[in-house]
Amino acid sequence: MVLAAVAGPPANRGSDYAQLSRRISAAGLLRRRPGAYAARIALTLAVFVAGWAAVPLVGDSWWQLLVAVGLAVVTTQVAFLGHDAGHRQMFRRRGPSEVAGLLAGNLAVGLSYGWWVDKHNRHHANPNHADEDPDVGAGALVWTYEQAAATRGLGRWLARRQAWLFFPMLLLEGLNLHVASVRALVGRGPDGRFATPVRHRAVEGLLLAAHAAGYLGLLFAVLSPGRALAFVAVHQGLWGLYMGCAFAPNHKGMPMPTAGDDLDFLRKQVLTSRNVRGGRFVDAALGGLNFQIEHHLFPNMPRGNLRRARPIVRAYCAERGIPYAEAGLVESYRQALAHLHEVGRPLRGPGPATRAGAGHA
Repeated sequence: MVLAAVAGPPANRGSDYAQLSRRISAAGLLRRRPGAYAARIALTLAVFVAGWAAVPLVGDSWWQLLVAVGLAVVTTQVAFLGHDAGHRQMFRRRGPSEVAGLLAGNLAVGLSYGWWVDKHNRHHANPNHADEDPDVGAGALVWTYEQAAATRGLGRWLARRQAWLFFPMLLLEGLNLHVASVRALVGRGPDGRFATPVRHRAVEGLLLAAHAAGYLGLLFAVLSPGRALAFVAVHQGLWGLYMGCAFAPNHKGMPMPTAGDDLDFLRKQVLTSRNVRGGRFVDAALGGLNFQIEHHLFPNMPRGNLRRARPIVRAYCAERGIPYAEAGLVESYRQALAHLHEVGRPLRGPGPATRAGAGHA
C-alpha cells in the first residue's frame, strides 16, 4: 500500500500544514501555560517526594511492595514531565527546558535526558518508518515482515509469539531504559568517538550516578537485601510496563511509510498516529499522549491544550480528506497486538496477509 494514495492528491499540498498551523495559533493553543505547569510540577513533585519519604516510615516490611507500586505510577508521571520539557512545552528557551529535563529524567527517574531527546526527535521526524524511526527498529520485538524474516535463534522464537509476550516483556522495559542510558553516555563507535550525541555528558553522568546512589542506598539502608531487591523488581517492572502501555497505543499497528511514500509533513504525522479516546482520567494516565496526532503536529504545544486542539485538527483533516484515526484504549491495544501477531505470522506458517501496513519496511 502506498500511503500517499490514502490521502489522495491534495491541491496546494505544501500549504496544508501552514493553514492548519494558522488556525491553531489563532486559537491561542501554542501559548505556554506556566501557571498550569507550575501546579502540575508542584503536585507531581510533592507526591514523588511523599512516596520516597514513605520508604523509611514503613520500614523493613513487605508492605513496601505497595509503596513500590505507587512509586511506579508517580515515576512515570515524572517521566511525562521530562517528555514535556524535551519538547519545550514548559519553557520556550532551551536552558530552562534542559534543566527541567535533566532533573526529571536523570536525577529523579534515572533516564538519560540527552539520549532520550535525540532518540525521540528522530521518532518525531519519521514516525513509524522502519529505517528512520528508532522506536520501530528491529530489537526484542519486530514490526515488519522483513525484520521478522531476519531474526534467528531466540529472536525468531520471540517473534513468533510476540503478541502474547508483549505485555510481559514490558516488565523489562525499565531495565532496558536504564541500560540504554548508560550505554549512551559511555558507548563509543569504531572511531573512538561517543556514539550518541549528548550535550551535557558529564552532568548527565553525575546525575545518573546520584540517582543510582540515592535509590539503592535508601532501599538497602532501610530494607533487608531480599526485600530491597523485591522492591526494585516491582518498582522497575511496573514503571516499564506503565511507560510501554502509555506509548504503545500511539503508532503500533498504524501504516508504516517507506522511502517510496511521498508524504508531506501533515500527512506523515497524521496517517502514522492514532488518538486514544477518553476523558480527563485518560489524559492524566497517558500524560496527554492520547492526543498523539495533535502532539505530533505541534510537539511544543502544552499538554493541557491538546484536547482543545483536537476538534480543530479533526475538522481540518476531514476538509482535506485525510484519515484521522481514533480508538478506545482497549481497541488501540488490540490493534497494536494484531499488528505484532500478523508480523510474526510467516514464522508460524503460511497464510494470507491480513495487515496492510505490516509489510512496509
